[in-house]
Amino acid sequence: MRYVQLRAFHYVATCGGFSRAAEELRLTQPAISDQVRKLEEEYDILLFDRSKKQVRLTPQGEDLLTITRRLFENEQQAFEMLSESRALRAGSLRIVADSAHHLLHILARFRKRHPGVRVTLSAGNSESVLRALYRYEADIGVLGGVPQARDLDHLVLSSAEIVAFVARDHPLAAKGKLRLRDLAGQPLVMREQGSKTRRKLEDAASVAGVALTPAIEAEGREAVREIVASGGGIGFVSAAEFGADARLVALPLSDAPKDALTMDEAMICLSERRGGKLVQAFFDVAGEMAVAR
Repeated sequence: MRYVQLRAFHYVATCGGFSRAAEELRLTQPAISDQVRKLEEEYDILLFDRSKKQVRLTPQGEDLLTITRRLFENEQQAFEMLSESRALRAGSLRIVADSAHHLLHILARFRKRHPGVRVTLSAGNSESVLRALYRYEADIGVLGGVPQARDLDHLVLSSAEIVAFVARDHPLAAKGKLRLRDLAGQPLVMREQGSKTRRKLEDAASVAGVALTPAIEAEGREAVREIVASGGGIGFVSAAEFGADARLVALPLSDAPKDALTMDEAMICLSERRGGKLVQAFFDVAGEMAVAR
C-alpha cells in the first residue's frame, strides 16, 4: 500500500469520480484509475462499484473512506502546525450551524482579526451538525444543547427558553402566553426530525401529558417562520433566535417544567481538532466575546 494509492482513492471518493479527482490532483484520469486499481488488486478488495454510470463506494470503500478522512485531516493539521502563519493568513475554516444567528458577531470579529481566512458556513440541524464533524466535513459546529460525548469540546454561546410564535393576526396572538395543553388540537408547524428544538419541546409536552402532532413539518427555521407568518399555524423557536419580525408575536410557554425548555446553544469541535490553528483561533474569539457579555 502506497500513499499515492490511498490519496487517489480518497479523492475519487470525495470528489465523486475519477475525472474530478484527476482535476483536483492535477493528474491524468488513467493515472488515478491505475493507482486505485493497484490498491484493489494488492488487497483483493473492491472499493468502487463501477457497474453504473456514477461511481459508488462499496461497503469496504465506505469503511476505508472513514479512515482516509482522518488520515488527510491529520495531514492538513500537520501542515497547519508547520506553517502557522500561513494558515492564519490564508487558510480555510468550515462551519456548520443549526442557526447562524449565534455566530454573526463572532464571525465579524474573527474576519477583522484574520481577513485572509476563507470561512464557509452551512446550515443543518443538530444531527447533521454532529454528522458533519464526525465525517470531517466541517471543522466547527453550532447546535442547540451541550453534547455529552467525551470526544467533543464545546463553548456555550447562549441560553434561552423555547417560545411559541404565531402570525400577528392569529386568534392566539393576544393571549400573551400559552400553556402546553393549549397546543393540543392546534395546527403546529414544526422542524424536521433531528431538530433539538423539536425534541426538547416534544419531551416537555410528554412530561405534561400533551401529545403534539405537527400539521406541517418544515426543514429549517426560516421555512417555519415563513409558514407561520402566512397563517399556517403555531411555530417554535429559541427566544434568542426569534429576532424582530413585525409579522409575528412570541408567546412564552408558561407551564413547562423548570428548565425543560431551556436551549443552550453551543459551539463544538472534535477534541482531536481543537489544537488546529484556525479552530483554536475561532474558539479564542468566541471565548473573548462570551466573557465580555
